[in-house]
Amino acid sequence: MEERSLRVYADKTFFTRLTNTITKMLIPTKIGINGMLIARKRNNVLKAYEAVVESEELGDLSKKDIMQKKYEDAFSLYLEAIDKHIMDSIYKKVKNDTASNFEKNALSKYYEVIHLKETEYLEYKYKKQKYLLELDYETIKELEKPKLMEKYKPFYLTRMDSLYKGLLKHFSIKLADNLTYQNKEEVYTKIFQVLEEYITVILPLKMENENSDTYKQIIEEYEKFENYSVGKLDQNESIEKRMVLLAISRKLFTHSLPLIVAEQCYIQLLKEVRSLIVDTKIAKKKEKAYSLLIHLIEDYNVRLLSTKIYWDKPEKRGEYKEFWQDYQEIEKLKEENKEEQQRQKEILFVRADLKEVYQNENKYYKIIQFYKNKLVELGAMKQLKNAYISEGKYIGRKAICKK
Repeated sequence: MEERSLRVYADKTFFTRLTNTITKMLIPTKIGINGMLIARKRNNVLKAYEAVVESEELGDLSKKDIMQKKYEDAFSLYLEAIDKHIMDSIYKKVKNDTASNFEKNALSKYYEVIHLKETEYLEYKYKKQKYLLELDYETIKELEKPKLMEKYKPFYLTRMDSLYKGLLKHFSIKLADNLTYQNKEEVYTKIFQVLEEYITVILPLKMENENSDTYKQIIEEYEKFENYSVGKLDQNESIEKRMVLLAISRKLFTHSLPLIVAEQCYIQLLKEVRSLIVDTKIAKKKEKAYSLLIHLIEDYNVRLLSTKIYWDKPEKRGEYKEFWQDYQEIEKLKEENKEEQQRQKEILFVRADLKEVYQNENKYYKIIQFYKNKLVELGAMKQLKNAYISEGKYIGRKAICKK
C-alpha cells in the first residue's frame, strides 16, 4: 500500500481518447465498484478486529497472535482499497472537472501526504494511514448507517489513537537528533499540531464512547482548550493554548511524548513568552504576557518538574527541592491571605527564572532587567537611589536582593 502513488497517464489511453461526456458517465460506475470493494474490505477488517478483541478478553494468547496477524493483513488490504478509490475515482473526477470541493480538498491533502515519502518516510507512513482512515470515516458518516458506525467507531478510535501516538514518538525521537534551531522549531510546531488535532478530532469521540477516569481528570483543561478553538488568536493566546495542550498531554501521552520531550516543549514556550514580554511596547499587553509567564512557570514546575525522577545534574535536583519546599509553604497561605500568597508566588517564580536566564546574560539582558524591576515592585529587591563610581566606571541605579 505504501509503495503506491498517484498514477499520471502520459500516453493516451482508452479513457482519455473518449469524449468528456462518456468519461463522466463511466466515473459513477467506477465509484460504485470501488465503493463495493471498500465495503467488503471494511467488513473483513471489522470482523478481524472483533476477533482480536475477543481473544484478548478470553486471555487466549496463542489465538490472539493468530488473530492479530489476520487483522493486520485485513487492515492493509482495507487501506489499499481506499487508496485505490482515491486514485481511480477522485483523481479522474478532478481531472475531468466534475469533482466537488470536498473531493478537490481530499486530493490536495493526499498530495501533501505523498510529498513526505521521499524525505520523511515514517511521518508519511503514519499520516497516509491516518488520512485514509479519516476519508472512510467521513464516507460512513455520509451513508447515515448507525449500526455500521457503531461497529466502526471502536476500530477507528483504536487505530487513530495508535497512529497519533506513533507520530508523537517519531517527533520525540527527532528532537534528540542534532538538529539546527530552525529544524527544531519545525518539530515543536508539528508536535503541537498533532496534539491539537488529536484533542480536537479524536478525544471528543473517545470521551463519548469510552468511560475512563483519565478523561475526568482532564475535563477542566479540555474545557479551557475549547475556549481557544473559536476566533483568531493573538500570540499570547496561541502560547496559552499550547500550554493547555501540554497539560492535557501529561495525562494522555505519558509514553509517546516522554517527560524529557514535554520539558523541552515547556522550555520552548518559556522562551517565546520572554521574547513576547520584551518585544511588546504596550504596557497592558506586556502585563498580560507577564501574567502568562507566571502561569507557565507554575505549570512547568508543578505539572512537570515535580514528577521528574531522573536529573542529569544532582545540583539541579537540589535546587528544585528547595524551590518545591518554598512552593509548598506558600500554598499554605491560600486560605489565610490570597493576595500575599500570589505576591510570594510571583517572587518565587521570577527568582527561579532569573537564575535560569542569568546563564546566558548577554542574550537575556532585557528580560533580566524586567525581572529585576518586577522584584523591586514586589518588594523583594531594593534599588539604590544614587549613582556611584566603581573601579573607575559609572554605575547607574542598581537593584539588589533583599535578604
